[in-house]
Amino acid sequence: MKKKNSKLKLTKLSELGEFEVIKRITKNFSNKNTSTITGIGDDAAILNYSNKQVIISSDILVEGVHFNLTYMPLKHLGYKSVVANISDIYSMNAICSQITVNIAVSNRFTLESIEELYFGINAACKKYGVDLVGGDTTSSNKGLIISITAIGAQDSKSIVKRSGAKLNDLMVVSGDIGSAYMGLQVLEREKEVFKVNPQNQPDLSQYTYIVQRQLKPEARKDVINYFETIKLIPTSMIDISDGLSSEIIHICSNSEVGCDIYEEKIPVSEELMSSCEEFKLNSTTIALSGGEDYELLFTIDQKDYKKIKNSSDFTVIGHITDLKKGMNLITKANQKIPIISQGWKSF
Repeated sequence: MKKKNSKLKLTKLSELGEFEVIKRITKNFSNKNTSTITGIGDDAAILNYSNKQVIISSDILVEGVHFNLTYMPLKHLGYKSVVANISDIYSMNAICSQITVNIAVSNRFTLESIEELYFGINAACKKYGVDLVGGDTTSSNKGLIISITAIGAQDSKSIVKRSGAKLNDLMVVSGDIGSAYMGLQVLEREKEVFKVNPQNQPDLSQYTYIVQRQLKPEARKDVINYFETIKLIPTSMIDISDGLSSEIIHICSNSEVGCDIYEEKIPVSEELMSSCEEFKLNSTTIALSGGEDYELLFTIDQKDYKKIKNSSDFTVIGHITDLKKGMNLITKANQKIPIISQGWKSF
């Protein structure tokens, strides 16, 4: 919602051509991992993971579907695009080492805007120790499309899937959830105000935390590193990108188990609570259905509880039950309600 400096001379991508654009936007990237033998600059990347199993995940982000450039700065978009992808690698209890980035852009994007996008991508690569090893750029008839593939590795015995939860395991979540979705509601509201009065400058000071969680989320590499430190391997794990309820269903369905989740245990921030009151929304509904938190939902054997009980970053929200009992939310009024998928829908 910022006014652009009209005096700044912008460079059309057509003035440079594909190869010069790639050279400009990748000049500040450098390799950090020994597993990267060859990165940008050849026909393909060469990677060496020795005896580890390779883990690959890919996502696509489409303007108007996954992001809105009215309030999403390109630097933040680049950063968030990387975070969303490497989070999938961390959810397998692995460390991401490389990414490839493919973009399709319409003619309304200039070299400077693409450089801004890649500034954010580079910032995320530096923070998480990830190498950009390849990708592609092409034109688009409509807007901006970003496709990122994340690559990591882990010893086979340490990889965690969605399908390992077992009876009586504890279900645990990192951090707090729902804030990213509420941040989106604030931004969408301010966008509508801006449409009516472009001179109006929104005051987001009271929404700093939830807006930050939406525009510039973080992946939980620190949790995976902590697991290694305390010698903990979860029985199952998934990142919370599509909403807590959806992720619970994924774990239980893949593990062929049920669960009881306790409403009073679901961790939410104070800013989320106050924003829900303002918007007249139920905080539990937001926590269950809101996506893009990129926290980790995992299950552990009860004997491992002692390893995490002193950490304020983890909350036990329930436990695994028999498949026949289904997946249930135990409300604060002690009512049992079936958990249904309410999160992000791709179609």
